[in-house]
Amino acid sequence: MSVLAHHSVRTTLWLAFFAAIVVAWWMMYSMAGQMGLNWYGARVGMMDMAGMPPMNSLQMLVPMWAIMMIAMMGPTFVHTMTTYEALMRSANGTWAGLIGVVAGYFIVWVLFGAGIALVQAGLMRLGWLDMFGQSTGLWATAALLIVVGWFQFTWIKEVCHGVCHAPMQYFLGNWRTGGLGGLRMGLGLGAFCVVCCWGYMALGFVGGSMNLLWMGLATVLMVFEKLPQVAHYVMRPVGVLLIVAGLAVAGCAGGVW
Repeated sequence: MSVLAHHSVRTTLWLAFFAAIVVAWWMMYSMAGQMGLNWYGARVGMMDMAGMPPMNSLQMLVPMWAIMMIAMMGPTFVHTMTTYEALMRSANGTWAGLIGVVAGYFIVWVLFGAGIALVQAGLMRLGWLDMFGQSTGLWATAALLIVVGWFQFTWIKEVCHGVCHAPMQYFLGNWRTGGLGGLRMGLGLGAFCVVCCWGYMALGFVGGSMNLLWMGLATVLMVFEKLPQVAHYVMRPVGVLLIVAGLAVAGCAGGVW
């Protein structure tokens, strides 16, 4: 492939990738507006769900969470994609391989989104979540905050986080060529990333699954966690803040203050 063709393909793929992220965020913003919510999940208008399925149906929740996964996890994957690009010449990488890596990664996250949509639908039917996906009980909110905060200190978080913020080591140890090889590596990266970051998604049930402010904040935190220069300065402090927040909510639930 000529240098000109190489740059043309590279530009097209990166523009398509970032366009998909922008479209996903726009779709989430539009859905929030239809539900009468503002950017931080507060009710500010009338709900306009004409022609749309019920809020607690999988027909509504599965696409919503799939779009959310693309919007939130796309920015976090840029570091991994640039790492693959760096290996393209030295390790026989190809653009088809990069597309495979991206596809495999998002297949895993979309499947995770379908799973958490099932959880949300069940919790909404039980009355544990309201129609906007927000926890209806302070004790449940406190427990979720504390569990996710505690997870930031666990060995499994450390292992999976190591793969996420140092993808070069993963590629060198699991290198496969071609589109199918890239797909296989992407599936593995997605699995590690889901285990590393599931807590940030679950915390959507604290502020509401359509809270764009929390979505944005969680995305920024996950991006920072994947940057080698700052990753370890983010992970555990976030855990401390979540545990403190959980204890504060538990105190409110117990009438301590």
